Amino acid sequence: MLDTLQDYIPEKSISKVLDLLKHDGLVVKIKQERKTRHGDYRRLPDGKHQITVNSNLNRYRFLITLIHEIAHFEAYKTYGKTIKPHGVEWKRTFQHLMLPFLNPEIFPVEILPLLAKHFKNPKASSDTDIHLAYALKQFDAPNDKTFIFELPLHSTFKLYNGRVFQKGTKRRTRYECIEIKTGRLYLFNPNAEVELLN
Repeated sequence: MLDTLQDYIPEKSISKVLDLLKHDGLVVKIKQERKTRHGDYRRLPDGKHQITVNSNLNRYRFLITLIHEIAHFEAYKTYGKTIKPHGVEWKRTFQHLMLPFLNPEIFPVEILPLLAKHFKNPKASSDTDIHLAYALKQFDAPNDKTFIFELPLHSTFKLYNGRVFQKGTKRRTRYECIEIKTGRLYLFNPNAEVELLN
């Protein structure tokens, strides 16, 4: 596990992460990119617990995702299976587990204030935190993806599944976008990553 994980997380976080993973019944698997999620946690039929994290995440996003999923495991162990997946028990657990990692030896100084703000009330996905998601994206390998909030009004863009949309105006927090093929209206988070067409 150490040999694999040290390629994906900040060097100074390795010993802390390994301490959190000292459970016989917990397995961590690194997966190919999944478009709909960065990672997940589940209890397996044999009673063991499995965490998966996408291999394409930058080391900071990978670490946040890994701790997010470990928090699911710890909350399950502590509070039982009847809790809400991202309810108050999970939030408290996630905050507690992340605290030792929120220091400049592990995260770049420019991200720390955004992380501190995010962890006052962590959400189901760090992607819903626009400022944090944008700051983390700066550490991604270059790609052809753009955040919706960066696109010009009325520009067209493509999703990973090939569907094409035109960007419209912003409602309170999300953008109205029309699917070109069907004419149907959809709402997009500002930091959804898409491919600009024109």
